[in-house]
This record gives sequence, C-alpha cells and structure tokens, in this order.
Amino acid sequence: MGDLHEHPELLLERLQDSSGAYPASPTFSAYRGYSWFRDGAFIADGASAAGLADSADRFFDWCSRTIAGIAPSIDAIVAAQAAGTPLPDSAMPPTRFRFDGTAGEDDWWDFQLDGYGTWLWAMEAHAVRHDRAVDRHAPAVVATVRLLVSSWDRPCFDWWEEHDEHRHVSTLGCVGAGLEAALRLDVLPTALAAEARRASIAIRELVHEQGLHDGHLVKWLGSTDVDGSLSALVAPIGWIDPDSALARTTLDAIHRDLEVDGGVHRFRDDTFFGGGQWPLLSCFLGLAELAAGDRREAERLLEWARSTATADGLLPEQVGRHLLAPDSEAEWIERWGPVATPLLWSHAMVARLEAALAADREVAR
Repeated sequence: MGDLHEHPELLLERLQDSSGAYPASPTFSAYRGYSWFRDGAFIADGASAAGLADSADRFFDWCSRTIAGIAPSIDAIVAAQAAGTPLPDSAMPPTRFRFDGTAGEDDWWDFQLDGYGTWLWAMEAHAVRHDRAVDRHAPAVVATVRLLVSSWDRPCFDWWEEHDEHRHVSTLGCVGAGLEAALRLDVLPTALAAEARRASIAIRELVHEQGLHDGHLVKWLGSTDVDGSLSALVAPIGWIDPDSALARTTLDAIHRDLEVDGGVHRFRDDTFFGGGQWPLLSCFLGLAELAAGDRREAERLLEWARSTATADGLLPEQVGRHLLAPDSEAEWIERWGPVATPLLWSHAMVARLEAALAADREVAR
C-alpha cells in the first residue's frame, strides 16, 4: 500500500471494492460490508482531488447503478408526495448499501437525504476537475433530483444518524448543493429543472430564515448550537461563500465551541465513543479556513489530523484525546469494539486538504 503516512489517499484505491463502492471501514463491526453515499461522495472527492480520477469514476458509476436499483421506490415516493399522502420514513430509500447496491436487512438509522445531494455535488465537481462526460449518469441524476425535490423539506436523520425529528442545516446545504450541481450538469428535463431551481432557492431562504443564530449557521432549524459538519458547506462544497460574514461567523463558532488544540468535535452533547475529536472534521474546518484565506490555520488543522494516524499510517474515525462524555466511551466499545480504524473518510479528507494546500501553493507562485 506504500507509505500511508505520506500518501493517505493510497488506502482509498487499495480498499475500493470491485463494484466501485468505497467501504466505510473494512474492519469496524457496524460498518463492515457497507458503503454510504455521504461518506463515499466525500471519499471520491478526495480521490479525485488527489489524482485518483479512475477510482472516483468507478464510485460514481456505482452510485448510478445503485440509484437505478431504487428507482421504483423513488417513483412511489414522488407519487405519494404529489398526492398529498407522503410515505412513512420507513419507506424512504436507505442511507447505506451493500457493495452490490442492495440495502442491508438489519435495522439502521436509514432515512437521510444528505448523501443523495452530496453525490450529485461530488460527481459534478469531479466532472469539471477532470473533464469527464456525464451522459451515462443522467438517469441517476434525474431520479435523485426527483427524490430531493419531493422530499427535501422532510425531517430526517443528520450526518451522524441522530435526531430524525429535525431538519438539519448540514443536510439542507448538501441537498441544496446537489440540486445546484444537477442544474449545472444540464441533464434535467425542463420541468424538473424548474422544480430543482425553485427547491434550491427555497432551501437557501429557509436556512437564512430559521437556520441562523447570532449570525452563524446552526445544527438544525431553530437551534442555537453549531455542528462540526457545517464547515463543509463553506468548503469543499462551497454552498456558503467563504468570503461572507456568514462563513466567518460560523467558522469562529465552530472554533469556539467544538475545536480543542486542532481536533474538532461533532457537537457539544456528543456521547458516541465518549464524544471524541474527528480528524475528518478538522480537515473540513481546514478546507473552509483555506478557502477563506487562512493558509496557516489550514496547515495547523491538517497537522493535528495527520497526528492521529497509527504507526501503520491508518487514520481513525475519532480519537479520545479530549472526550466530552468520557463515561460513555466504554459502552460503545462493548457494543461495537474499538473505534473504526481505518476510516476511509478520514483518509480522504486528509488527502483532500493536502491537495487543496498544494493547489494553493501553486497559485501563490
């Protein structure tokens, strides 16, 4: 696999399934054998930015095939919504899939919309970065947009698969970014494109009306707290202008409430494995700071993320250097075993931030 300390992206291609799916973690009991649209889209974006374009291509092909497999359920969701009789959450499409594109049979926190928006954003960004044709993805893009247009306003689980009673700002931003990316791809039928445009505008208006507190984005509509995922909306997703006051105030709130010595927590009430710090969130914050013009801060956050690697260069999901709920750590270890290591999403985000810093250096020259 080469030196993962120097090239964390090598693990992405090495462990990618022959189907194109990226395993969330090859060894962690709760993740083994599954791929997520959310994690996978960010992994593919990291692979694409690091130069592994063919690997990203294979993942997006997997996404298209997987969407084709759930197209009948999307038809049913859209029809029920149009009839004013929305289907229950249990009938919504899953968030994680087996490598063959089928859904798992065990219980999971499944109704999550963010990944369906994120794969559209990541695929369009990859197509632009590497001048890729997107015609073969058009049916999957259309199906995904139909799902998002019909259901974006529904409460669902967040990135962390918690609190399905809320509408989460990170989820809304991912959906909005995905709809905007789909419009740029120019593969939508005219009527659907108009619906997607209206929905994307409505999402921005809703977030600005109900998703802010003291000038910063919040965890969910009506909340006052921040979430570590919010920095991704600044960069790499770019749904929030990195030069805006909203971006600056949001990043400052994340630093104040969630960042300790370079490591970023998910949210203040986190108890998962004791509520540790996540390398991937430090990288998201670093990407946002770099986009906002603070290279030194991005380098500091990257250094912390890289410091979490094992002796073999494997990056974990989180580390216990600063726990928010230390009394909760043991119960999760007893339930699922040690923290997921490696987590491919962590590797991808370190690679993504390194690629962004390298590009910034080139521009500075």
